[in-house]
Amino acid sequence: MNEEVQKHIKQKLSLVPNKPGCYQMKNKDQVIIYVGKAKKLKNRLSSYFRGTHTGKTAKLISEITDFEYIIVGSETESLILELNLIKKYDPKYNILLRDDKSYPYIELTNEAVPRLMIVRNLSRKRGKNLRLYGPYPNVTAARNTVNLLNRIYPLRKCRTYNKKPCLYYHIGQCLGFCTNKVERFDLEKMQHEIIRFLKGDDSLVVDKLEKEMLEESEKLNYEKAKELKDLLDYIKVTLTKQKVEIHDTIDRDIFGYYTDKGYLSIQVFFIRSSKILERHSAMIPLIEEADEEFIRYVAKFYDKNFILPKEILIPTTADAKILQDYLDVSVKSPLKGVKRKIVDMAIKNAENALYEKFELIKKDEEKTIAANEQLRELLHMETLNRIELFDNSNLFGNFNVSGMVVFKNGNPSKNDYRKFKITNDKNDDYGTMKEVIYRRYFRVLKDGLEKPDLIIVDGGKGQIHCAREVLSALHLPIKVVGLKKDDHHTTSALLEGDPIQEIMIDRKSNLFYYLERMQDEVHRYTISYHRQIRSKGSLESVLDSISGIGPTRKKELLRKYHTITKIKEQSVADLCKILPKQVALELLKFLSEYE
Repeated sequence: MNEEVQKHIKQKLSLVPNKPGCYQMKNKDQVIIYVGKAKKLKNRLSSYFRGTHTGKTAKLISEITDFEYIIVGSETESLILELNLIKKYDPKYNILLRDDKSYPYIELTNEAVPRLMIVRNLSRKRGKNLRLYGPYPNVTAARNTVNLLNRIYPLRKCRTYNKKPCLYYHIGQCLGFCTNKVERFDLEKMQHEIIRFLKGDDSLVVDKLEKEMLEESEKLNYEKAKELKDLLDYIKVTLTKQKVEIHDTIDRDIFGYYTDKGYLSIQVFFIRSSKILERHSAMIPLIEEADEEFIRYVAKFYDKNFILPKEILIPTTADAKILQDYLDVSVKSPLKGVKRKIVDMAIKNAENALYEKFELIKKDEEKTIAANEQLRELLHMETLNRIELFDNSNLFGNFNVSGMVVFKNGNPSKNDYRKFKITNDKNDDYGTMKEVIYRRYFRVLKDGLEKPDLIIVDGGKGQIHCAREVLSALHLPIKVVGLKKDDHHTTSALLEGDPIQEIMIDRKSNLFYYLERMQDEVHRYTISYHRQIRSKGSLESVLDSISGIGPTRKKELLRKYHTITKIKEQSVADLCKILPKQVALELLKFLSEYE
C-alpha cells in the first residue's frame, strides 16, 4: 500500500462513525473484493490498517486501496445487508459463501397414489403440506434409503400411469396402480410406516422384515430369506443413527466451531427424532473474528435449499439473538445439561476435522494459490486473480470452434467457461484467434464484465501477436502469454515478453503442474465442444441425404436425438413418432452402413 493510498484511507477513517453497518473493501480497479459487517464500523475498519496480519487477511489488506460503508439501525439489519451485498457483488474474499451445494431431501409425494422421490431444489416446491425428510449430506444414503423402502413397500414408481403394469409390478415392487384398484386402507398403512421410518423409528420396518424372513425360511425359500437378511443388516449397520439423550421429537440442528492455523472448522449435526440423522462439515479461511464468520456462515447456510428446524443450538461464544432475529426460529446457546453436551460434541468434531484436513488443505493451496502467486512474480504482475485461457479446434477447416476456461485464485471457475462457434469456417488459426478474442473482449467492454488480469493462449508466437493486436485495438491493456507444447504434445515452456521469449519452467515444480493443469483443462473443454458440434453437423448432413426428411422433420430429429449414435439406438416404432415407417426404415438402413 503506497503512501498516497495510506493517506487517503487515514482521512476516510477519521470520518467513520462507531455505529452498526456494512463496509465494502475495493482494489485499485474499484472492484469490491470483500464485504463485511460490524457493530462499530470505526473500530472494525481501523483494525484492518493497524498491527500485523497473517494469512488471508494479510492478502486482502495488501489489495485494498479504498473502502465504502453503509450505516444501518441494528446488527440484524447489517447482517441482512451484508448477505445481500455479497450476493450482488460476489467479492472474491467472501469465499465461504460461494458453496452453492444443496443437500437432498426425501419426499413422500402428496399425490392420490404417492411416490418416494429425492429432491434438491426446494424452491421449486409449492404448498404447505409437503412431506420432506432430511437433509441427507450423503446423497448415496438418500438413494439407498429410497431404494430400500421401494423394495419393502410396493408404492407407485412411474411418473405417469401406463396402460398396462410395468416390470415393477411383476417383481412385486408395485401394486399395479395403473390397472388395479388398491384399498385406501392398505395405501394409508404403507404411508404411515414409511413416515415413521423416515422420522427415525425403524422398529416397524425391522419387525416386518424379520417376520417375512422367518416365513420365507420356513417355506425353504433360502434365497429370498438371504435377501431379507441383507436388508436387515443394511438397516442395522447403515441406517441406525447415533442416539442422543434428548428424549423428544423436535427437529434440531446443532452447530459447533473451532479455529486454529488461520482456519474456521464448522460441524453441523441434524437431529431428528432423538437421533443424529446426518452431519455436515465445512472448513474456511478466517478473515474476520471467528464468531463473526460463524454467524455469517449459519445465516447463509439456510439460504441453500434447507428447511429450517424447530430449534438451532450454537456455542455460547456466538450471538444467538442476531441469528434468531434473522432466521425467525428459536436459536439457543445452552449453558449446561444434555443440550450443552451435544454442542460440545459438535465443537470436538469440528476440532478433529480441522487437524485431519489441515495438511490436505495446505498441500492443495501449495498447488493452487502458491503456484498462482509464483506465476504472478515470474510475470512481474501486481495482481493475478483471474486468468482466461483459450484453445481452438477444427477438423480440416470444418466445425471450427474455440473454448475459454477461467481460473480464479488458482482454481477453475466453471460457471465462467464459454464456448465460441467460429464464423470463419476454414483452417486459419490466426483468423480464429482474432475472432474469438475480439468477440470475448468486445462483450466484456460492452456489458461491463469482469476483466482478466492475464490471458493465456494455447499456441505459439503468432497466436500471441494476434491476441495482442485485437486487445490493442480495443484499448484493453491485458497481459497475454502463450503455452508452448513439445513434440509429445505436452507443456514445455511459457512464452512471454516483447519480443516474445521462452521461459523454461522446472517440470517438478508446482508452477509447472499448475500451467499443465490449465492447458489440459482448456484443451479438454474445447475438444468436448468440438466433438459435440461435429456430431451434430454429421447428423445434419446424414438427414439431408434421406428422401422424405424435410426441414421440419429434420429439426424435430435433431432436437430429440442430437447425435447419430442416439438415432442408431432407436427402434422403427420410436422413429415412426416423427417419420413415416418407410422413411424410418430407410434412415436406419443408411445409418447401419454409415461410417
